[in-house]
Order: sequence, then C-alpha cells, then structure tokens
Amino acid sequence: MVDVQTTLAGVDATHDPARTSWVDSANGHREFPIQNLPLGVFSPVGSDRLRIGAAIGDSILDLTALAAAGFVPQSCVAPLGQSVLNGVFGLPKAERVALRQRISTLLSDAAQRDALQSMLHLQADCAMHLPAAIGDYTDFYVGIHHANNVGRLFRPDAPLLPNYKHIPIGYHGRASSIRPSGVPVTRPNGQRKAPDSDAPVFGPSARLDYELELGIWIGPGNALGEPIAIANAADHIAGYCLLNDWSARDLQAWEYQPLGPFLAKNFHSTISPWVVTAEALAPFYAAQPERPAGDPAPMPYLWDEGDQAAGALQIALSVALASTAMRASDIPPAVLGSGPASNMYWTAAQIVTHHASNGCNLLPGDLLGTGTISTPDDSGLGSLLELTRGGSQPVHLPNGESRTFLADGDVVVMQAHASADGYVSIGFGECRAEVVPTRTVAR
Repeated sequence: MVDVQTTLAGVDATHDPARTSWVDSANGHREFPIQNLPLGVFSPVGSDRLRIGAAIGDSILDLTALAAAGFVPQSCVAPLGQSVLNGVFGLPKAERVALRQRISTLLSDAAQRDALQSMLHLQADCAMHLPAAIGDYTDFYVGIHHANNVGRLFRPDAPLLPNYKHIPIGYHGRASSIRPSGVPVTRPNGQRKAPDSDAPVFGPSARLDYELELGIWIGPGNALGEPIAIANAADHIAGYCLLNDWSARDLQAWEYQPLGPFLAKNFHSTISPWVVTAEALAPFYAAQPERPAGDPAPMPYLWDEGDQAAGALQIALSVALASTAMRASDIPPAVLGSGPASNMYWTAAQIVTHHASNGCNLLPGDLLGTGTISTPDDSGLGSLLELTRGGSQPVHLPNGESRTFLADGDVVVMQAHASADGYVSIGFGECRAEVVPTRTVAR
C-alpha cells in the first residue's frame, strides 16, 4: 500500500486510498470519493438559504450546520457561516488543511453517522450556486498548443507572438457574467464584419464557440503594492474548477484590435460549481514539462525549482457536445476532445506570481482562467475554432449532424478527473450549459 504520509508533499491520511466512508455512495464514486471533498455553495430543496457544503458521493455534507454544531476548528466557524466561500478561501493554508482533515475524519468514522446523518442532503435534491463572490476575473492564455493552433490560422509563418514565451499573457474579463453549471448561455448579439464586406452588421453571433479551461480560485490575497513570490504562490491558490469561457469568434475578429477581447467574451462564462481544493490535489502534482530546446528561460521572478518539480497537474480534461436531436434520440454527448492539463506552458503558480508582480492585489474568491487547453494533435482540441480549422472543416456528430460552430439547443459538457498511480481518482463534476437563442435588441 502507498505510504501516504511520506510519498508527496502535502499528502496525508485524507488521501489514503484505503480510506472509506460510512456514506456508502462515496465508496468507488467516480467524482466525489472521500479522498476529494470539494467545497461548494448549495441550497436544499424548498429553501432559499445558501449554505456551504462538501460533496461526498451522491450527497452534500452541510458544513454550515456542521460548524454551528461545533464539529469544526474554531477558526473555521465564522467562514462556514457565510453564504459564499470567500472566508474559507482566505484562511491560512494550515487552517484549510485542518478543516479538510476534520471533515474526512468525521465522514470516515462510522460512530459519527447518527450525529451527522441529518446534515446530509442528496445532490439531486439541491441547487448549486456560485461558490464565491467573485471580485475579479482574469483569463490567461497559457495553453501553448491552443495558441499555436489558433495562431496558424491567422499567422501561418509565425503563430506565436514574440512575447508568448517570455510572459504569461492575460486579460481582465467580466466577473458579473460568470454562472454555475446548468445556467443556459444566451447567444450574444454584436457587431461583426465579413472579410469581403465594406461595413459591419449587428446581430446574433454566427460563430459561437466554447473554450475548455481550468479555473484557479485565489485563497489568501496580497496587499496592494506587495508582489507574491513564486516560491509562495501555491499557498495563495485555494482550489480549481472547470471553466468554459464562451467566445463569439466573429465578434472577436472585428473588435479585438487594438485593445483585445470585449463583447466577444464578456457575455457569459460557465464554471463547475464544486471547488476541488488545492489540498485534495496534493497527490496529483507533477513536474512541469521541460521547455523545448531554444526557448527562453523564464525571468528569475517566474522561476522556482520546487514549482518546476511539482507545479503541473495530472488532470485529464474532456469536452463533449449533445445537440437537441441527439438528446431527443437518447444519444449521449459526443466527446470532441480530451487531453491533459499539463499542456500549459506556464504553471498556476507562475500565473499567480505574474498577476501580482506589478503590485496588483488579489483577493480571496478572485478567479483566474488558464485559457484554452489543447493538445498538439486533433485528439484534445479545446475549441471548435481549432477543431474545424476556423470553420472550414465541419465536425460530424454521431447522428449525422455536423457543426462548424455551436447551434441553438446545443449542450456543451466539460469534465475533468485527476489521477495518479497508487491514489484514488477524483473528479470535478460537470461544467454544462445549453445555448439558447438571442434575445431581441430594442431599436
């Protein structure tokens, strides 16, 4: 059996593959075994009060009730009494670790069943909400294969811009339009201009796309003017989620110069509602892939040997699509791409450090997107823009339909699972949304 006490930094008894729960559905659960315990905000059926919970199998343990009953460390009582996770995210890492260990102990000890049974809710009977009050959202562009694939469509001879391998590229997005899985995305209106047209037109986007990303939740922040050292950056990450940064490619092509994404991106972003904590992922960190020969070395403020040795994540990502006709015929979603999260040119710690390097203050509950994560071949492309070569090569679905970009009624489903030899695999839950028709704009 794996010696979980000494194998990897941060791995403890909560990751023990032999640990089971008295919540029967957790044992062997593909997403939420006791080794996971992701955090989220939920409301039980018939209630409009938002509560903090931990997923365990097919159920949710009400951590708000658990704290009120005195089962958690005192430092966690007030944060767990809130309706968002910002307070929990802001706890020092040691206190978050202690909370996780306490929850795992309670759920693995059959003697606690009677005391905690009333605090369990079936996930099927609950609504999930945004896990945090998101103060700011920044989207990065660290999926190098996506950057290469898209760059080749527009700049075949020089797909990457000169700064790409020197600096983690990012832009500030719109926090107010982020929604949890299950909330429909309305096809956006905007200006678009065909290459052979003299003037733009206004109307619904005809080239709506998805983007397969990871979301990074900020934990303890930094004061304005005080950078975050790369060696300490991981301690500022509370957890991860899936992120679909919907993109209107035709609007983007017309508006993005000279200031970058605007209406093509800010209309909606979908996240999976469960936060897989940084602590839960301890067994699944791995060495960052070596940079190709000839690539510039990161500047000293972005380089840490420990981060390079264990800054990548062993997470398998996938994206699937189900059309209206497919769902009517009970045809499961068609997987359009799957690949590893290690296809990131910069680590999560480098993203955080660079974001704060100019003194920008990050706050608990801020959300950072990795940017689209793709493979170098067609097996794991994270957007239709890449998969269809800019719309020139349609994707064929199992029922004979084809797509270049998304149609109204399409449902996009993203999933992720972390796995490593000797440990129990854990999942992120679904990041799902249906595309619904444009709303008419008043004239």
